[in-house]
Amino acid sequence: MACNLTGGRLRPCKDAVGGIKKVHFVDFGGLGSVTINSGASGSDEITNMDGTFEYHTYDVKGNSSLETNITSSIENGTTFFEQVLSITFPKLTKEDNKELKLMTYGRPHVVVQTFDDKFLMVGTDNGADVTGGTMVTGQAMGDLNGYTLTLTANEIYMPNFIEGATDADPFAGMSGATASESTQRDPGFPE
Repeated sequence: MACNLTGGRLRPCKDAVGGIKKVHFVDFGGLGSVTINSGASGSDEITNMDGTFEYHTYDVKGNSSLETNITSSIENGTTFFEQVLSITFPKLTKEDNKELKLMTYGRPHVVVQTFDDKFLMVGTDNGADVTGGTMVTGQAMGDLNGYTLTLTANEIYMPNFIEGATDADPFAGMSGATASESTQRDPGFPE
């Protein structure tokens, strides 16, 4: 791996927005072989995968974020990226209790869709473990009645951008993958 820089960066326009719109979960290992455009001139972008899998979409708004902590040791000559996804799901339901329990037992791959429609893969190689969270009723009328989750992944890359992802299909650019979306539950109305 080359350690030499490959270019500079101009100051961008002030047209970016923060926040997460959706998160898409895939059971660990379901992505199959993942192709990443890496190397000295690569973008570290995911350009293809060959798995057959179902993904599960959760809409989120407010109080959800993705942060990556860079850990580099001069003494050990090592570097890795701790990807920390914090998600808030309002409203308690028995269905979510079950699904979030299963998520906690596993270590899914997670696609994060930002409000400016960028798609980032968390836990590409190693999956993302639920490392904390709460189920809260709230105390006052305006308090959160719902769930908070923290998922953490340790990877050799920052979260990878995904080539060709769209709002309708986060895996649209993956010609080798067969992906289908599960049905989203509406926590406001019982089935």
